[in-house]
Amino acid sequence: MYVRVVRFTDVTPSRIAELQARIDEADGPPPDVPTTGLQLVFDEAQGTAVVLQFFETEADMQAGDRAFGAMDSAETPGTRTSVDMGEMKVDMHVGG
Repeated sequence: MYVRVVRFTDVTPSRIAELQARIDEADGPPPDVPTTGLQLVFDEAQGTAVVLQFFETEADMQAGDRAFGAMDSAETPGTRTSVDMGEMKVDMHVGG
């Protein structure tokens, strides 16, 4: 599994609500984004967010990076500050 991790600043609760509504209404990811999952962590106190986008292969992650990188900034949670991409090495869940 491969993960693209994107950090944002200038994130507001209203922007997160808009994104959640658009995601809830969508029938899966955009056609040019071969993602297998998405997670978003929002720190309201700091106005920051971290988005984790999951992919089966490195090639899929690269394709997703091109598509997400070309997105209009109005479609993102805030101001993109960094993008990290790599293979997941540890995925541990505790409890039942």
